[in-house]
Amino acid sequence: MAGIEKNIKPAGGWQSDVIADLIRQFEFPYITLNPGASYRGLHDSLVNHNNNEPPMLLCQHEKIAVQIGHGYAKASGEPLCVIVHNVVGLLHAVMGIYYAYVDRAPVFIIGATGPMDEGKRRPRVDWDHTANVQGQACRDYVKWDYQPGGVQGIGDSFARAYAVMMTEPQGPIYMCYDAWLQEDTLTESVKLPPKNTPRVASKIAPEPKALAQIADKLVASDWPVLMPQYVGRVASGFDDMVGLAESIGAAVVDVHSRLNFPTEHPLDCRLTPKVFNNADLIVGLDCRDWEGRTHYNDRVNRTMKAHYPDNCDWVDIGFADIEISKWAMGYQKFPECSQRVLADTELAIPALTQLITARVKDNPKLAKKIQERATAVKEIHDKNRAKWLEQSKENWNNQPITCARLATEVYSVIKNEDWVLTTNAFEDWALKLWNFDKGYRWPGKPLGTGTQIGMGLGIALAHRNKGRIVLDCQTDGDLMFDLGALWFASKHKVPMLAVMHNNRAYYNDWEHQITIAEQRGTPVERAYIGMDIFGPEPDFAQVARGLGWYAEGPIEDPNEIAGAVSRALEKVKQGIPALVDTITEHVG
Repeated sequence: MAGIEKNIKPAGGWQSDVIADLIRQFEFPYITLNPGASYRGLHDSLVNHNNNEPPMLLCQHEKIAVQIGHGYAKASGEPLCVIVHNVVGLLHAVMGIYYAYVDRAPVFIIGATGPMDEGKRRPRVDWDHTANVQGQACRDYVKWDYQPGGVQGIGDSFARAYAVMMTEPQGPIYMCYDAWLQEDTLTESVKLPPKNTPRVASKIAPEPKALAQIADKLVASDWPVLMPQYVGRVASGFDDMVGLAESIGAAVVDVHSRLNFPTEHPLDCRLTPKVFNNADLIVGLDCRDWEGRTHYNDRVNRTMKAHYPDNCDWVDIGFADIEISKWAMGYQKFPECSQRVLADTELAIPALTQLITARVKDNPKLAKKIQERATAVKEIHDKNRAKWLEQSKENWNNQPITCARLATEVYSVIKNEDWVLTTNAFEDWALKLWNFDKGYRWPGKPLGTGTQIGMGLGIALAHRNKGRIVLDCQTDGDLMFDLGALWFASKHKVPMLAVMHNNRAYYNDWEHQITIAEQRGTPVERAYIGMDIFGPEPDFAQVARGLGWYAEGPIEDPNEIAGAVSRALEKVKQGIPALVDTITEHVG
């Protein structure tokens, strides 16, 4: 049996070389960054000690750098290294860090601070850029943050940070390095993490007895519903969900934080609240947002009504209350379950499937019950898909263009390609009309405004060398936050096809103002004030061309969509990012 191999870095060079060595040792594929003088020592080590391996990818804003790491992690399962300037750079980055935390995306964020030794600080600027505890700015929404006090603490804390980040439930970490620590000479040897030791601990396995009890509940149930949220975070999760659903003949309602189940599978009942009406058992699978799919939300009165009956039983398999913020409340309302099993669904779902299969074997009555239920679920699935297809034809020739028409026209062009959709699913019309037949087709739903273009670029970067067409349904308000991100795709040759869902408004908020106006009896026609993006209307195609993209638009006639998308697709196949600006309806 091989023992632990020593990994000693001898004296010589610069202390920032130690950090650079670790970035290379832990095999980050890229570094995204916005430059800053606080890590000039590390920057030099990355360029000259590491010879720019892994390559540094320049971004226009720290938030974009984090979001590219966020999207890359969702699409590939691998983390990027992201480097941000000290106090001011970290404050720019915090929204990206927060959303990576909410979305359970592993991102290894490195920051810096001015010298903690007052005698090494330059006048004014180093004082402005030094915080007493810099990690405090993001501590409530990272899994861990640390600032080593000396060069001997760099290796141990780096390894711990990587392990914490990649251990489920995953999330971002923040490491802060003193500017003078980086720039000082390395006068002593440094012990680094051994290269042949595991970087992450093994996964959490379910308690056998508890999992067997859930299997018993499932086989006894008359109408179980499976509700996965983050199962698809691993490549095997998509197929594992198919195996579990088929073993028990249960409807699956995807919560969409990742793509957990194929849209055209006969047991798929996403976006179908009525499937819960007769449920006697709901199984949450790595699911925290258990109320959103299972309740009617009265947005005016802020009340909810359950779609499921009062006697419905609930069980949960997942990470329970591991890693919840003490500040942000993304952990949701505490679920009322008869049983909660702490386990990684990557292990628990195949094990549960085996338990069910064993119970069904040699039990023809149970097998018949499961088959009959699967047939009933298929009828619901088929009726939904047919209904959505008919609904998509409504207002077919409208101007502004309907999202259903836009989704249909785009799919007609890309459906025979090996395609990937980034975040916004054409306001769910892609999920209703397209065939999401592989787990990598979509890494999950969009998050808040000002996140999508960065995440989309990270997703495109992850698929860049795989021969896939990455499509971004790009909302206008989101792009206005981060127009500079378009330059990243041109500079670093990241081909992506962006089709604008341009309704010239922050319409999600506009719709909220309509709701309040209707409730209060104030003029609905004034709800647009402070929400519209016109007068002037941004010319996204012109901006994109100025930043190195191929672009067409704005397109108002839906009959022109397919031609424009086809031309743009040819450019993307040549490695050129392309944007098609389409003027769309307000979606309520």
